[in-house]
Amino acid sequence: MAEKTFYGFPREDGTAGTRNYLAIIPTVFCANEVVSAIARGQPNSRPLLHCKGCGQLAPDLEIITRTLVGLGSSPNVGATLLVGLGCEAVSIDEVYAGIAQRRSLVEKLVIQEAGGMSAAVRKGRQIVERMIGALATQKRAPQPLANLRLAVKCGSSDATSGLAANPATGKAVDEIIAAGGTVIFGETTEFIGAEHILAARAIDGAVAQKILAIVNRMEKRIIQMGVDMRGTQPSPGNIAGGLTTIEEKSLGAISKSGHQPICDVYEYGEQIKGSGLFIMDSPGKEDEFLTGACAAGANMIVFTSGGGAPQGCPLVPVVKVAGNPDKVLRMKEHVDVDAGAIIKGTQSIQGVGRSIIQRVLRAASGEQVAAEIHQYDKSIGIYTRGPTI
Repeated sequence: MAEKTFYGFPREDGTAGTRNYLAIIPTVFCANEVVSAIARGQPNSRPLLHCKGCGQLAPDLEIITRTLVGLGSSPNVGATLLVGLGCEAVSIDEVYAGIAQRRSLVEKLVIQEAGGMSAAVRKGRQIVERMIGALATQKRAPQPLANLRLAVKCGSSDATSGLAANPATGKAVDEIIAAGGTVIFGETTEFIGAEHILAARAIDGAVAQKILAIVNRMEKRIIQMGVDMRGTQPSPGNIAGGLTTIEEKSLGAISKSGHQPICDVYEYGEQIKGSGLFIMDSPGKEDEFLTGACAAGANMIVFTSGGGAPQGCPLVPVVKVAGNPDKVLRMKEHVDVDAGAIIKGTQSIQGVGRSIIQRVLRAASGEQVAAEIHQYDKSIGIYTRGPTI
């Protein structure tokens, strides 16, 4: 790979940010309105509104807590303000402590202790003004490719995803890992029928068993709902785009992971450690995967599709790679890399893979991606497994 560096924000834990945001995070959905009011008009702030934090059972509260910790300590976050109501099930003190282990600029605010919304918003804005001043002193510096932590995802898939956009992304993944970078992929529902191929790429038997176990666990959860995913996937949009079975969809989906050995398997939102290729157990649902990848430490994301998936992520630039020439033309304002050239025969898979790497590194150094330009990057979603109580 010719490119050896990108320009990012150095963090005290040795990671590097491709953005330098102030994250304002509610620890419970009851604080969303206060968070929105604090963030309104504040430059470089990202309010991470969500619908979790109370009414879940203990295993889900654990997932939510580690996801919020991961979001608040993302490489792309320079400062974090946590806002809680004061009676929620998720502990604001636990989330605060987890972030404080990785970041020095973190504060917390509890609405019931402040005396209600108006007082909390006034106090929150005072905190935010101090934090934004501190962010302004943080500058970009050259970073090695070992500090690139890329997540890859696919959605709005059609036949061109598996033929063009995903294989080209797989080429980029192989080169980034060979240069010392880290890549995270997942969407466990889209391993089904191809899990044995991924297991054969595991670095050892223990990792191979983890891959098979998360697929089996996902299928069991689906069957417990009284349905069989193999009969309800692909989605109507996938079928309209030429995909006929879940196995066919999975074979195309896993090609975006390239050919490097799989080093380990992590739970949703767990911090990825080390370099290489890793799996995060996760759904295919866009907002939940993107949020989990961000919490896991991704500072860049590549999102492949036939050409109809415009959504981004509040904290991480999402490079959109589209493979369907007709959809690229129709949805061009949302496309960062045109992989339809592979289908038209004007570029090779390797050539588009190189274009993806170049676009990722330019974005990592500060160039905006389509989702940022159009502000199509406001939503998050946290993946949980149990009932709401």
